[in-house]
Amino acid sequence: MMFPPSYSRLVAALALVAVATTPAWAQTTQERLRKGDEVILSLNKGQPQQTLERMRQEFPFLADATQGYALGDVWSRPGLDSRTRQLAAVAAFAAIGEPVFMKVHAGYALNIGVSEDELKEIVYMVTVPAGFPKAIRASQVLSELFAERRTAGAPALPRAPR
Repeated sequence: MMFPPSYSRLVAALALVAVATTPAWAQTTQERLRKGDEVILSLNKGQPQQTLERMRQEFPFLADATQGYALGDVWSRPGLDSRTRQLAAVAAFAAIGEPVFMKVHAGYALNIGVSEDELKEIVYMVTVPAGFPKAIRASQVLSELFAERRTAGAPALPRAPR
């Protein structure tokens, strides 16, 4: 089937519009993965994230999707600093009852200067929207994390001013 020249011009114009309207945040997969890696290293004292690396062994697509989207796209967005993002993540994971993820993000929060007392305040806040059972479980997770860090010889963590 032959198309008139006007059709070809229309297709070419639409292609140019599509390219011109591609959002500035659109990136290649490699750029997204690199940004995700930068986020991990900044939160985890320059070390790879072990849970992500273990996932990469058997579920490489899921690991790349997590690194590229959750970290490369969402976590690296402007608008919130790392401290605020970590406090929000700890609160969200505590509220939905995800202790493993909560512990990881509470560790990141400690790594970037959030105090134990501030994390405890997050748990207290969780009692309102999520209830006491979720807050109690979150308090247990934080107690485990604090004990592990003390046992590992981590330096004393700053206390929040009262």
